[in-house]
Amino acid sequence: MSATTVALDVMSGDLGPHEAITAALDILQEHSSLSLILVGDTQVIRDKLSCHNGYDATRLTIVHAADVILMSDKPAAALRSKRNSSMRVALEQVSLGAAQACVSCGNTGALMALGRFLLKTFPGIDRPAIITRLPTITGTSYMLDPGANVDCTAEHLYQFAVMGSAMFTALHNQADPRISLLNVGEEQAKGNGQVRLAAQLIQQNPALNYNGFIEGSDLFSGNCELIVCDGFVGNIALKTSEGLAKLLRNNLRQLSSQGLRARLAALLLRPYLKRVVDSTDPDRFNGASLLGLQGIVIKSHGDSDAKRIKQAIKIAMDEAKIDVPNLLNENLEHLLV
Repeated sequence: MSATTVALDVMSGDLGPHEAITAALDILQEHSSLSLILVGDTQVIRDKLSCHNGYDATRLTIVHAADVILMSDKPAAALRSKRNSSMRVALEQVSLGAAQACVSCGNTGALMALGRFLLKTFPGIDRPAIITRLPTITGTSYMLDPGANVDCTAEHLYQFAVMGSAMFTALHNQADPRISLLNVGEEQAKGNGQVRLAAQLIQQNPALNYNGFIEGSDLFSGNCELIVCDGFVGNIALKTSEGLAKLLRNNLRQLSSQGLRARLAALLLRPYLKRVVDSTDPDRFNGASLLGLQGIVIKSHGDSDAKRIKQAIKIAMDEAKIDVPNLLNENLEHLLV
């Protein structure tokens, strides 16, 4: 098995370097072919590592970065003024070829701006988009963009559809994934001008398998493989779904404390309830690719704990092993018209 190196921005995110370093050491034990570059304040990282024993130090490299991009920082300001930030230095490891992928829990806008600056987008792609997995009745679908691009033109949405189709083909070796645009209704006359124009652009490309509009109530139906929307709509839809999943898990936990009959019912249904809870567990779906960049960049939730960060690193490893950027570039050539 070929070795994979992932650069991990350990300083960004809400929970600090402890969770990132814990995730790093856990995943190193599970994957002998993995090496990690921990990017951040060297002294802080060494202090955190001193609390752990038994890890393979030969597969762990520390690269110093004195600054941290905050969640409140404007992307343009972060690009100009924080040139030694952990996020930027982690991305530089990919641009320099020292790592095959980068993982960060940091500011999404800054990650996108720095990714565009350091790694560049593929020809024909104006801006990268986040692509994330969604659980469905039939398996898994993908949504793009759930947050990186709040304001999008019809052309941007069209490019998201092209990138998503290329990405799906690269990951699943399955051509012609069904593409739907998230809208306020399924009828062709519904929606704003940019969504209706995006539908026309996608339909005009014979290499894309357009499946029409999809409403929010059908996000998890499995009726399409790709759901395209701007970051404003996508982020609200995704966060609402996560909130509903939390409500479901909370209600299921309360069931076991509501009297003898409820406890017996919960005991009998536990295997099935666990399956339902696991299928909506956001930890299983943490880690989203910043699609369109000429390098692998995985965005983890800002409030990610070690378990979630480890899942994001696994996604980075999987994409690096099959060289997603190269496959994506090959598929884009015949999809962009």
